[in-house]
Amino acid sequence: MYAIIKTGGKQYRVSEGQTLRVEKLDGEQGDTVRLDHVLLVGGGEGETRIGRPLVEGAAVDAQIVRQGRGKKIIVFKKKRRKGYHKKQGHRQAFTELKITGISA
Repeated sequence: MYAIIKTGGKQYRVSEGQTLRVEKLDGEQGDTVRLDHVLLVGGGEGETRIGRPLVEGAAVDAQIVRQGRGKKIIVFKKKRRKGYHKKQGHRQAFTELKITGISA
C-alpha cells in the first residue's frame, strides 16, 4: 500500500517502512507524527482512492528518526565592473521520518 502526502509545500510518494527527508517538523527524535494531508491512497485491497483535494479519513503515521541540517549551499552574487560581490551560506533544516503505517 502506498500514499501520496503533502508536507512542507512538497508531495511525496510513501510506503510503509520507508524513510524520507521532509522540511522541518516540530518534535523530538522518537516522537510520532500523524500526516493527514493525504492526496491519494492506492496499492491495497481495493481501488485507488483519489482525494478532491484530500482523501477523507486517510492519514499516514510516521516516527521521527532524526532532526538535522543539510549540506551548506553557497549563494554568491556579483555584478561585474562595479565592485559588488556578496557571499552567503545556507543550511536547510530537515526532519527524517520513518513511515510506520498508512490508514485509509
